[in-house]
Amino acid sequence: MNFNHFDEHGHAIMVDVSAKQPTLRTAIATAEVRLSPELLAVIKSGGVAKGDVLGVARLAGIMAAKRTPDLIPLSHPLAIHNVTVDFEMNEPSGLISVRCTVRAYERTGVEMEAMTGASLAALTIYDMCKGSDKSITIGEIKLLFKEGGKSGVYHRDMDSSG
Repeated sequence: MNFNHFDEHGHAIMVDVSAKQPTLRTAIATAEVRLSPELLAVIKSGGVAKGDVLGVARLAGIMAAKRTPDLIPLSHPLAIHNVTVDFEMNEPSGLISVRCTVRAYERTGVEMEAMTGASLAALTIYDMCKGSDKSITIGEIKLLFKEGGKSGVYHRDMDSSG
C-alpha cells in the first residue's frame, strides 16, 4: 500500500494538492448509536430533559464537518458547500443510524468531513442522553459513498469488505 501522508524519510506531511484541479466532491458516512428502545421512544417524543436531542446532534454534526481540519491533523481546510445530517431510527432494536453527507467543489475529498460529522452527531446523542442511560454505545462508523477526483466513485455496498 502507498501512504501519501509520509515523506521519503517517514515524516508525516500534508499532501500537496495545489496542482490538482477542483472537482465536485461528495461523501456520505454513517455512525450507529445503540440504546434502549424505551429511550429511543423518549427521544422521538421530545421528552429528553436536555431538549431536542436530534436537533442538537444535527447541528453538532454540521459544525464538526466544518471544523475537521482543526481535529484531524493532516486534513486540508476546505470550503464546504453543503452538509446534511439525517437520522434513521429503528425503535424495536433501539438503533439510530446517523448519516452525514458533505459536498464541496475542491481539490481533495470530503470523506473525513463526513465521517467526523457522523461521529460527532453520534457523540452528541450520547452526551444528551447519558443522564438516562450510560450503556449507550456508538459503533460502525464508516464511509458509504464518495465521488469526485481521480480515484472515482466508491460505494460500500459494492465493496466486498462490508
